[in-house]
Amino acid sequence: MKRETQFGALLLAAALLPAFAARTAKAEPPSPVLPEMMDERTVKAIDRGLTYLAKTQRQDGSWLNSGGYGYYPAVMTSLSGMALMASGSTPEAGPYARHITRAMNYVLKSGESNNDGLITGPGSEYRSMYGHGFSMLFLAQCYGVDVNKDYEKRIKTLLDKGVKLTVQSQSNIQTKFPKPYHKAGGWYYTPSSGNDEGSVTVTQLQALRACRNAGIKVPRETIEKSVAYLKHCQLGDGGICYSASSRGGSRPAISAAGIACFYAAGVYDRGGKEDAEAQMVERLVSYCKKHVQISGTSGHYFYTHFYMAQGMYHRGGKDWKDYYPQIRDKLLSMQNIDGSWNGDGVGTTYGTALACIILQLPYNYLPICQK
Repeated sequence: MKRETQFGALLLAAALLPAFAARTAKAEPPSPVLPEMMDERTVKAIDRGLTYLAKTQRQDGSWLNSGGYGYYPAVMTSLSGMALMASGSTPEAGPYARHITRAMNYVLKSGESNNDGLITGPGSEYRSMYGHGFSMLFLAQCYGVDVNKDYEKRIKTLLDKGVKLTVQSQSNIQTKFPKPYHKAGGWYYTPSSGNDEGSVTVTQLQALRACRNAGIKVPRETIEKSVAYLKHCQLGDGGICYSASSRGGSRPAISAAGIACFYAAGVYDRGGKEDAEAQMVERLVSYCKKHVQISGTSGHYFYTHFYMAQGMYHRGGKDWKDYYPQIRDKLLSMQNIDGSWNGDGVGTTYGTALACIILQLPYNYLPICQK
């Protein structure tokens, strides 16, 4: 697979988004010509961030959260692994191949130790569906590039089981949408909760998209229900609320994530600019432009821009060209001397991984980021 200069987001189903055809991608050396809006200082900042991640990886291949939200090794390992892969390395080639392979082994073992297909760190992720979603996302990236036959078999086996658990864990809520959106379903913090909220739902959606693109079977109905869920959560101001049950006001972070999900699901272009779905996305984008701030760093800043960056990249054009230089410069100003970023009170592993993924979007190295 040649890596041009494109990037992308999520999934809907075979009829709406073609499967990611190539699963034989190789790590390529960086081009001497940088992508548009990237410069040498950005490259140096990325290199420092990736070096920090490489140095802080634990002997068992994991990374741990250093903030006040718990360790979350599956989440931190998966995000860090993807940050390294976003530079062009794969489990088989590139300067960070060894680190990615160790991370992949850790996540595989974490899932293989559970008979039900749940992928989560041992005893330290009480909101286990976050770890499950990000782990499936990371493993699907590994499966979508160059891995040997043994790893390929292990990854596919675990992803098949992981998708099955995600499907079985989806909640059901009655809505007023006509068929095929007559039901909606999301996810909550644990598989058996029967509840739902936006941030976990987005995590599962991205994982399912990545699995589908890598050739793993994902039921169309599951995706349709989750897209309907996000639609159901959109409010009059264009933003998306925390959950279908609790409602409340629009949340900038979940709304930014919704852009990435809707664009990747093909919602924005099924019926042209006058289509109701396209107008729904336009309202959502307008809300985020107004309420997602780049200058301030309060709230879930890194989380919000992890998704906002993807959404603006999918959108492209003037919106992307306006957004990327601003978030690029802001992130560069926030980098610590040791190359890390402190992220949302969660810690430096989390902040560094997300910052590096955002800054490397123009490289187009991750399968999840193809558009």
